[in-house]
Amino acid sequence: MMKNNELVLKISLYATIIIVALIIKSTVINRNAATDSISVTGLGTIDFTSDEIFWSGTYSVEAMNAKDAYKVMVDNKEKVKNFFLSKGFKENEFTFSGVDFSKKYREIIIESNDRGTRYENVFDGYTASQSVSFSAKANPELMLKIEKVVDQTSELINSGVEFTPRPLQYTYSKLSDLKHNLIEAATKDARERVLKIVNTANGSVGKLKNASLGVFQITGKNSDEEYSYGGIFDIYSKEKTARITVRLEYQLN
Repeated sequence: MMKNNELVLKISLYATIIIVALIIKSTVINRNAATDSISVTGLGTIDFTSDEIFWSGTYSVEAMNAKDAYKVMVDNKEKVKNFFLSKGFKENEFTFSGVDFSKKYREIIIESNDRGTRYENVFDGYTASQSVSFSAKANPELMLKIEKVVDQTSELINSGVEFTPRPLQYTYSKLSDLKHNLIEAATKDARERVLKIVNTANGSVGKLKNASLGVFQITGKNSDEEYSYGGIFDIYSKEKTARITVRLEYQLN
């Protein structure tokens, strides 16, 4: 009976040793599988020309009462409209906003003595302003007209209108297609980098383990803007460069 018990203990001990050995072997294999990999970042860049434009300008007047300010704004709107019509634009190619009114105040001294100075804000009339805006999409002829007229708006001063132009803004209507092409180019670049590295080391590439996209960036072409972690989206350059990175991680055989 004693011998049978000893035999059972020995069998249990051997079984435990075998199980522990298998667990250790499995752990080593899994650890190696996790570490035997390579990560490479690929870059995709595309230069493109914007096909959308937006531009606007503002003019304003000041008067002591709202009625007088509005009357001048009506006259100025007519002058502005006629100016753009004379430059070859059609009435449906630009849009006027509503007239915006705001009150003005000025600060005056109401008391000044050894204890200090007291000020008070007093009403100083109204400021009325209005803007006119232009836009074009996939219309090169209209885009060119808008670009040309920006530098000619100073002529409105001769008619008594103080016109303030804003910077031209450029966008692209096929941005979704552009992103797809960028991702494809960046992925191809990353794959080629992996193959060059591994083949040089006489290794072989296994399955793709992980893939992640970097930040999508758009800058002016040949711009010295530094790429930002949060992304850059340039709207003031007609000629632009789009950029994206793709990080690929492969298993090594």
